[in-house]
Amino acid sequence: MSTPEHKEMTFAEAIRLALAEEMRRDPTVFIIGEDIGRGGGVFKVTVGLIDEFGPQRVIDSPISEAAIAGIGVGTAVTGMRPVVEIMFGDFITLAMDQIVNQAAKFRYMTGGQARVPMVVRTTLGAGRSSAAQHSQSLYAWLAHIPGLKVIIPSTPYDAKGLLKSAIRDDNPVVFYEDKMMYKLTGPVPLDDYTIPIGVADVKRQGDDVTLVATSSMVHVANKAADLLAEEGISVELVDPRCLKPLDIETVLASVRKTGRALVVDEGYHSYGITAEIAALISELAFDDLDAPVQRLGAMDVPIPFSPALEFETIPTEAMIVDIVKRNLISRSR
Repeated sequence: MSTPEHKEMTFAEAIRLALAEEMRRDPTVFIIGEDIGRGGGVFKVTVGLIDEFGPQRVIDSPISEAAIAGIGVGTAVTGMRPVVEIMFGDFITLAMDQIVNQAAKFRYMTGGQARVPMVVRTTLGAGRSSAAQHSQSLYAWLAHIPGLKVIIPSTPYDAKGLLKSAIRDDNPVVFYEDKMMYKLTGPVPLDDYTIPIGVADVKRQGDDVTLVATSSMVHVANKAADLLAEEGISVELVDPRCLKPLDIETVLASVRKTGRALVVDEGYHSYGITAEIAALISELAFDDLDAPVQRLGAMDVPIPFSPALEFETIPTEAMIVDIVKRNLISRSR
């Protein structure tokens, strides 16, 4: 049996390839968003798709997030599979009624007679000096809502496989892409593969401490693991990949092996993903812990424009190393 051919490509290219493959496979798939056609999107993710599929399936929308999401819900209910792009994740606030009150609930309110196979692609993350209204990581809001699935990939490989699964899913899926990772490269199979929604991935094997990290924080955590390895501390790194549904069993298996856990996420520290995962670990693996679960999120402040201040508000490898050494390893040895 031959192994599938791989190609080194960027995160953005993997997203584009997934969209193209699914649009070729299924004529009901179309994409809509601001400047995604001739402009290729603000981050140039959809460059070239209009040349292959035309303006009927690569639709430049008015500047109205509510309209974009509303078109997505309406067309999904009537048999299409829309992929709607919300340019910045912060702007999803303008489409919350359509996503939270319509898409998420329609199947329940009709007793399963209707479905909403819609994907909302949007962005997250600080680091571009885009300031307070273009830099937030707000996926915890959507993960809070029953009826929505929330995906947050960290590699080009995961991005392609999970986006294809999201497009084929009969439920509304919110697909978050860290804008700082669009140029990140990695090997991606060129065959038609998918990754199941709700299955975590152990990105690094280790024995002393579990780091649970999301999106770009996976790469920050991996750098921290390299630094900790130099001091003889072995880190296991778990990437949930999906926040809803959350594969907590893979996280728990790792924590039960290492006895220590730190959850790292770029969303705000308070009332967010770190709190939810830390609470589940404490509830379900308490007897296996050698130290209290730790968590690290973004500072609870609006994201500054100044780069010098901006990077002080988001988790870094130095912060991770400090928490592991000070609150996990030293406390339990």
